[in-house]
Amino acid sequence: MTQRLRRYLLLSIAVAAIAALLWYGTRPTPVAVLATAVQSGLVEATVANTRAGTVKACRRARLAPPQGGQVAELLVRKGDQVEARQLLLRLWNDDLVAQVALARSEAQAAIARAEEACLVADVARREAQRIASLHQQKLVSDEQRDRVSTDARARAAACTAARASARVSNDRVHLNEALLERTLLRAPFAGMVAETTGEVGEFVTPSPPGIPTPPAVDLVDNSCLYVVAPIDEIDAPRVALNMPARILLDAFGNRPFAGHVARIAPYVLDVEKQARTVEMEVEFDDPQDIARLLAGYSADAEIILERRDNVLRIPTEALLEGNRVLLFDDGLLRERRIETGVTNWQYTEVLNGLSGGELVVTSIDREGVRDGAHAILEGGAPRAAP
Repeated sequence: MTQRLRRYLLLSIAVAAIAALLWYGTRPTPVAVLATAVQSGLVEATVANTRAGTVKACRRARLAPPQGGQVAELLVRKGDQVEARQLLLRLWNDDLVAQVALARSEAQAAIARAEEACLVADVARREAQRIASLHQQKLVSDEQRDRVSTDARARAAACTAARASARVSNDRVHLNEALLERTLLRAPFAGMVAETTGEVGEFVTPSPPGIPTPPAVDLVDNSCLYVVAPIDEIDAPRVALNMPARILLDAFGNRPFAGHVARIAPYVLDVEKQARTVEMEVEFDDPQDIARLLAGYSADAEIILERRDNVLRIPTEALLEGNRVLLFDDGLLRERRIETGVTNWQYTEVLNGLSGGELVVTSIDREGVRDGAHAILEGGAPRAAP
């Protein structure tokens, strides 16, 4: 090799090295992205409550005696299980107890007097029949017959009056028993005592109209629970009775409870400074789920409007405005328009425009992520869809 050829070769190598260095220094820096493979799975269209819902008991009574008075006995404590008609509280009622006893005694006396009067009337009736028979035989006078007959009728009237008086006395007993019952507070249904207010010796009064006062006993039936969830008025028309729902409770983490829509309020709730909402009542499908729950838990209800199984789907976070996505294709980002179907906050159904296994970028809000940009996968592998 001649000296001139060697110089040309070295010069070519130097120019190539300089060009390579210039390209390396000016090449675009690839952006790190997260990507997920397009896969088949479940997609649901759902609506959820706008504010926290509440677990409520089907039956809950804030009980108080129908009249005021001094507490003589408080027979239950917070947390007690009670049966229907069980006595919970008694006001001082010794005077009414005495009145009931007096009324019963008077009723017994009235019954005895009625019995006596009716026995006398029966004797008078038989005597009148005997005298009438003798009168037919011309053995007694007309005057004697009329006198005995009139006496029998009078005795019969006295019997009727005595029986009516006995019924009045019996009704008076019922009246005094009703007055006595107003001093007794009984459980209207079986349940658990959630709270008691007042102690023995204190006075309780019923609530005046429009002025709520604490109940003497707060009774809850935890055997039947449901969730009240406020749904935004925009979403409410899409909800129908018996639609399936998922119930999430803060107390149980991410565990969902199956339920269904049992009631839709017939009006829109307008609360100042809050969005207008419609209350939905969601019942639990499995009665065994209720056994571990308590009334008052905060809850979220996700109502399932539509369900599509085994369809192509992408994470909703990968969707750009105008139904566009960015694909990761051998180090480059390529924009593609797609046709979508059912969607929710987590997944969107793909009807057309993508195939299974293609990688869609989910970190679309990062700087430099755009059509035609050079990219690398963060972590070296696409993120697996949950």
